[in-house]
Amino acid sequence: MPEPTKKEENEVLAPAPAPPPEEPNKEKEAGTVPVKEPNKEKEAGTAPAKEPNKEKEAGTAPAKEPNKEKEAGTSPGKDEEDASPPGGLPPGLGSRALERKDSEWSIGESPAGEEQDKQNANSQLSILFVEKPQGGTVKVGENITFIAKVKAEDLLRKPTVKWFKGKWMDLASKAGKHLQLKETFERHSRVYTFEMQIIKAKENYAGNYRCEVSYKDKFDSCSFDLEVLESTGTTPNIDIRSAFKRSGEGQDDAGELDFSGLLKRREVKPQEEQPEVDVWELLKNAKPSEYEKIAFQYGITDLRGMLRRLKRMRRVEKKSAAFARILDPAYQVDKGGRVRFVVELADPKLEVKWYKNGQEIRPSTKYIFEHKGCERIMFINNCVLTDDSEYYVTAGDEKCSTELFVREPPVMVTKQLEDTKAYCGERVELECEVSEDDANVKWFKNGEEIIPGPKSRYHIRVEGKKHILIIDGATKADSAEYSVMTTGGQSSAKLSVDLKPLKILTPLTDQTVNLGKEICLKCEVSENITGKWTKNGLPVQETDHLKIVHKGRIHKLVIANALVEDEGDYVFTPDAYSVTLPAKVHVVDPPKINLDGLDADNTVTVIAGNKLRLEIPISGEPPPKALWSRADKAIMEGSGRIRSENYPDSTTLVIDIAEKDDSGVYNINLKNEAGEAHASIKIKVVDIPDPPVAPNVTDVGDDWCIMTWDPPLYDGGSPILGYFIERKKKQSSRWMRLNFDLCKETIFEPKKMIEGVAYEVRIFAVNAVGISKPSMPSKPFVPLAVTSPPTLLTVDSVTDTTVTMKWRPPDQIGAAGLDGYVLEYCFEGTDDWIVANTELIEKTKFTITGLPTDSRIYVRVKAVNAAGASEPKYYSQPILVKEIIEAPKIRIPRHLKQTYIRRVGEAINLVIPFQGKPRPELIWTKDGAPIDKNQINIRNSETDTIVFIRKAERSHSGKYDLQVKVEKFVETASIDIRVIDRPGPPQLVKIEDVWGENVALSWTPPRDDGNTAITGYTIQKADKKSMEWFTVIEHYHRTSATITELVIGNEYYFRVFAENMCGLSEDATMTKESAVIAKDGKIYKNPVYEDFDFTEAPMFTQPLVNTYAVAGYNATLNCSVRGNPKPKITWMKNKVVIKDDPRYRMFSNQGVCTLEIRKPSPYDGGTYCCKAVNDLGTVEIECKLEVKVIYQGVNSPGQPVFLEGQQQL
Repeated sequence: MPEPTKKEENEVLAPAPAPPPEEPNKEKEAGTVPVKEPNKEKEAGTAPAKEPNKEKEAGTAPAKEPNKEKEAGTSPGKDEEDASPPGGLPPGLGSRALERKDSEWSIGESPAGEEQDKQNANSQLSILFVEKPQGGTVKVGENITFIAKVKAEDLLRKPTVKWFKGKWMDLASKAGKHLQLKETFERHSRVYTFEMQIIKAKENYAGNYRCEVSYKDKFDSCSFDLEVLESTGTTPNIDIRSAFKRSGEGQDDAGELDFSGLLKRREVKPQEEQPEVDVWELLKNAKPSEYEKIAFQYGITDLRGMLRRLKRMRRVEKKSAAFARILDPAYQVDKGGRVRFVVELADPKLEVKWYKNGQEIRPSTKYIFEHKGCERIMFINNCVLTDDSEYYVTAGDEKCSTELFVREPPVMVTKQLEDTKAYCGERVELECEVSEDDANVKWFKNGEEIIPGPKSRYHIRVEGKKHILIIDGATKADSAEYSVMTTGGQSSAKLSVDLKPLKILTPLTDQTVNLGKEICLKCEVSENITGKWTKNGLPVQETDHLKIVHKGRIHKLVIANALVEDEGDYVFTPDAYSVTLPAKVHVVDPPKINLDGLDADNTVTVIAGNKLRLEIPISGEPPPKALWSRADKAIMEGSGRIRSENYPDSTTLVIDIAEKDDSGVYNINLKNEAGEAHASIKIKVVDIPDPPVAPNVTDVGDDWCIMTWDPPLYDGGSPILGYFIERKKKQSSRWMRLNFDLCKETIFEPKKMIEGVAYEVRIFAVNAVGISKPSMPSKPFVPLAVTSPPTLLTVDSVTDTTVTMKWRPPDQIGAAGLDGYVLEYCFEGTDDWIVANTELIEKTKFTITGLPTDSRIYVRVKAVNAAGASEPKYYSQPILVKEIIEAPKIRIPRHLKQTYIRRVGEAINLVIPFQGKPRPELIWTKDGAPIDKNQINIRNSETDTIVFIRKAERSHSGKYDLQVKVEKFVETASIDIRVIDRPGPPQLVKIEDVWGENVALSWTPPRDDGNTAITGYTIQKADKKSMEWFTVIEHYHRTSATITELVIGNEYYFRVFAENMCGLSEDATMTKESAVIAKDGKIYKNPVYEDFDFTEAPMFTQPLVNTYAVAGYNATLNCSVRGNPKPKITWMKNKVVIKDDPRYRMFSNQGVCTLEIRKPSPYDGGTYCCKAVNDLGTVEIECKLEVKVIYQGVNSPGQPVFLEGQQQL
């Protein structure tokens, strides 16, 4: 079936033309619609509005919303009843367009109620819109705005919004003078607002619009309608069927449906008769490029539908073998009429079946089938609206189709409207009758359609054929010409609304009221009408102060609290009448004195020397006269120092340059014709206080002092609020304020002063008036402070009669410095502290002498400076006066527990700490003999001994033994020192053999290895011609080598350097003979070599050494072993194999074997053994590990050792 063209999408589908009243059966007899004239919409391919089958085929909805119903998937329902074409189309649009609700529904359609429910369900499924654009009506030349809102709470970015007219026209490209698109975003509510504004609307802007919003996979759409109305005018007396004719080519709106012509005040231009043109033939013979031109010329709106029919007709003409003559494209019949479908078969034997909307039609009283030769005829009797559908007939495998359009007869006005007169406020009813029950009727006022609604004063009541327009509460604005229109006629009448005569039942009266009382102006008229109040000729607006009341016929103006401003002439004027009701209001008030701005006791304080201007608000109507007095003496107006000034709303007392004697009570007397008023005011003159006396500094510290003072003798007539304190250096003239908040007391503690600097302070007194002059400065004072207590007081030594104490200086000394220390002691059980020193101690160590043996004493020390003695530092426990013998102990550093290696010429400086009391005796020996002190310097102290050699020589190598002796206790330790040097050259280098490009060399190790093992050799070669030496091999470990890749024909000398950990030997040993590399042709015989036996039994090259470890710190045992095949290493402790113990880790790298003991304890001490095994033998080596625990007061194993400041318990 035909689809709407681009032009049709923006217009309203036109109904089929209604037949003239005088020829009702003309088309009924014809049964078909002739396709002749271009103005007939049937030829243009359009179907009557609201045809259910047509909507199904074309995919559009009837009447006003063709695109909306297609998109929403709904069929016409309730919306069709209220819909009207653009421009206020009257009800004469056609029975098919306006009375579709009376028809029965075809197969595949649902009632309007169900479709409305579906549409409501679809609207509830909106996922993006929170507010959809609503359809609207606008007059030509006016503006209208459509608004859509989208919630952005779940959106990460702005959604995409598009506006369309019809089905395909994107309005984004049409924005300009008459169309504006706008979008805004409200951050608080997170709502996007999209607006489409149409400016100066035109008639052709009417139609269906669509708004689409999308965001990622979400989509939402909404359709709405725009109705454009022509300017208000009277209803023209023209035939309603002319609305369905297309305007001529010569008109401005040629080619468009002109429904608004029913409402325009214009003469219908006579249409010239044109020769009949077969549009179908034109389209058949035209080129596709000329289709649009033909459609525009002949007013075709459904071009796409006609082209689809044309294509189907062509296909039937070319391919039909079953039909000799097919059905006409369309048939039209009036409701209740009879229609005849005829086809002619090419083969009469073919079986023919008739279908309606895809369902086969069976013979009945309604459907009658006839066969006349090759003709097959189907009659449809008594056509109703449900017969409006698509029909097709099949013959064999072919079929042909047609469309049937059923029209209803026009509705006529049987009883005309009558002119009516009424008064304002009355109920008016305009009544007419039509030819059919419940027909669709349109009402108009001055040519503009009346659309009733819940908020409208117009109501329409239908009682069968009777239609009544009801106007509640008629006003003069309702006076107009009212008309009613049907599909077959119209009627009009005039309504005249006049005012009723007005009578004044209760007039306004003049009133005189006191200030603050209620004013009530009341009047009553004969009619319940509104009115306006004026005051002194100006409109009165209702406020919280003034209320206007209208109840029925009574009007009131109420003022709750009368003010002076409320006095005046009031007038009430009823609306629509020239009658006025006047009244005068007079407000009076006795005098009053307003003292709210003063204190509770009406006291006014003024500063001496200032000017006092005391303004007291007064009130009264008429304005009262004011008189000031003091002590029965009147204060007159004038130019004196004390005078009064009077004004209508206030009275003022003026005192120029206030003095102390001006203090006192002042009286005010007010008087007017309404009464008198009296009040008293107390004037108080105040001044700044006198300066306080000089402050006294009672105590000082390192950066602070404490100062006191007395209040000033005179407080200035106002209580002292507080004090400000300032200070300065004695040699400076710049005072600095110490407090920004007032000091309420007469004592203050200045802080943050520089210690040792002289300062002065002074005081300011403050009252409500201001700050006094400063006091005299205090006597100069200097902040000083004692030091902090000494620190780390410990016992250095104890004998049978003396105790030696030592300590550290105080952490804080201060500007007063430190003069010395005082050491005091007292015996246990007494509190008498005895000063041990007669003079200040300058050092941090002192020995207390003359103490009895076996006594116990407490000791304390104080630091002394110019500010005095500091807090004492006490020793924590009593000290026993008795000498303690401590066994000697040597603390060998870890790096000296193994051989100590130094190079020749380097300095040796070994510090070995030891313990023991009394001071031990130390003896050094080398290799069992006393040390030569001329070569080796030995320096001993109370806690350590130092071995110092300025330049080490190889003769200094050896074993050094240290013996520490305290009485009968002896402790020994040994240190191995090895002084090494570079080795000498190899003894002999000789050429063993020469073959090809190779030379075999051998040499003997050097006699002098530099007191350390030879680590390798460096071999060099030199061509006999140049004697330039080049290194061939470095760090070579063996004493024989083969030199390869020599140049044939050259003669070479070779030399070898020995190398140890100090470096290469100074000289090298060169071969005595040279090696000649023979040229080609010389027969070379390969020497025969016996395989060298590299196997070797395990042998320790570096033994284990006895080791001391500290508990809690990781310890390692190291040794090196060689052997071939590679020996297997096993570690044992006390002859027990160490295996799978997490406290031990074993490493072996390049022959170096390591056993790591993780955080050893005393129980880990013992004899450790490293065992190496291969096929050629087994070897073992042992060492002893001693684990020492060091903690506060005890060193285990061994005797207890007390740290400084401790004593044996």
